[in-house]
Amino acid sequence: MRYFSCLLASFFLLLSGFALADDSKVSPTQKELSFSEAPDKWIDEKIGPYLDKVTGKVFYGVEIAKDADGEPVKLPLVVVWLGLAAVVVTIYFKFLNFRSWRLAAKTIRGKYSSPDDPGEITHFQALCAALSGTVGLGNIAGVAIAISIGGPGATFWMVLVGLFGMTSKFCECTLGVKYRTIENGKVYGGPMQYLKKGFAEKGMGQFGAILAGIFAFLCIGGSFGGGNMVQANQACDQLVGVLGNDSFFSENRWAFGLILGVIVGLVIIGGIKSIATVTATLVPFMCGIYMLAGLFVIAVNFSQVGTAFGLIFQGAFAPTAIGGGIIGVMIQGMKRATFSNEAGIGSAPIAHSAAKTKFAASEGVVALLEPFIDTVVVCTTTALVIIMAGTYNDPELAGVAVTSAAFESVISWFPILLTVAVILFAFSTMISWSYYGVQAWTHLFGRSARSELVYKLIFCIFVVIGSSLSMGKVFDFSDAMIFAMSVPNVIAMYILMPKVKEEYLRFIEHTKQVESE
Repeated sequence: MRYFSCLLASFFLLLSGFALADDSKVSPTQKELSFSEAPDKWIDEKIGPYLDKVTGKVFYGVEIAKDADGEPVKLPLVVVWLGLAAVVVTIYFKFLNFRSWRLAAKTIRGKYSSPDDPGEITHFQALCAALSGTVGLGNIAGVAIAISIGGPGATFWMVLVGLFGMTSKFCECTLGVKYRTIENGKVYGGPMQYLKKGFAEKGMGQFGAILAGIFAFLCIGGSFGGGNMVQANQACDQLVGVLGNDSFFSENRWAFGLILGVIVGLVIIGGIKSIATVTATLVPFMCGIYMLAGLFVIAVNFSQVGTAFGLIFQGAFAPTAIGGGIIGVMIQGMKRATFSNEAGIGSAPIAHSAAKTKFAASEGVVALLEPFIDTVVVCTTTALVIIMAGTYNDPELAGVAVTSAAFESVISWFPILLTVAVILFAFSTMISWSYYGVQAWTHLFGRSARSELVYKLIFCIFVVIGSSLSMGKVFDFSDAMIFAMSVPNVIAMYILMPKVKEEYLRFIEHTKQVESE
């Protein structure tokens, strides 16, 4: 941790140095569109159109309503696909998400496992590694975007998706451990493994192998998008918001991405053990600070809590002035909740597969806490702060700036602390998603040190790209890649649910034996 702390300290010193060293400013209108003189604009205009094409393909939808201007409101089919799966899985497992709290807590403490169990990291480290990939900018900037577009009512749908997503997370993470591969002490898990092995058991090996390849390709895209570019983009936005529009990073966002990319690269080279060590300390600490600040703001405005919840429920079922009415609000809530907690996407099983355990369902039970922590607790706290401050109605604010202004309305100096938190949340998310991406990369291109290094270098380059792109393009592309991952993963969940139930009953039998001793 001393090494890690030195890296972070150096990072913030570099940021301060660049800000102070920026003595001369040139108006963007005076610059020509060339990489050497306007790298941020060049990156945005050259790469942005390709990202837009991907977004349009994934979020194909059917028209279901008209907005206030008469424009069609489309329901993306992939959103229905993922939401329906969460409901089906929850019913199949008889609302396991509401029945397993105590069991999950005991499992995290290691009551039902042994240090000698196969795997690389503990239950707690696996939970933190996966949470570091979800608790972050999706909770801070993503919630702000949902409420700014869909109104306070989007919060209700975010929470609902989070609750049902708990069972999806249990199902996919159980599969991740059950079908993982351990070679020379290193774990390879996630949908790539259970699509290939699980489907082979069902006599559908070829179909499973094709789906595994598709998922791996989409996961690589998701790691570059939601797990990388969104994080760098919004972290840079928050930094520019604090330093001012005349700061060095306002004109040279790529430089922020370059510094952050170098630090990310130094950590991810160490693999999952290095990542787990960092996230096990970083995530609880930063999440704790953020939640304490949020609860303080809510306490100061406690008289408005009732009004805020009233706006949430009113907006969820009887929205006004929102494009597409209730369906429009629902879509925004579902998209942002899924982006935030990633339930049913297939990313978390990759991290949870590395847990030390002999019982696959034990890690599934631990994993079901993630959507609750991420969406029900952290996202709701952010939403209440924003709604009570009313910053979501300010057309001058977007993304993380909405949340920052909401906190600043009560804690004047909080944007500075939020800047540190946002950068650290972005950092932890990126290093976790780099692990997901490298697992997918090696599935397609071979498990070798050289193959992994190539991926990690490309991943770091995307940190620079994400910092430079406009917010809309980054979020749209990231949503598209992450939602697309759900297509092969949900197929696996449907077909392999009986296997998950067998593993759950086996684990329950084990817990009864431990309790009776």
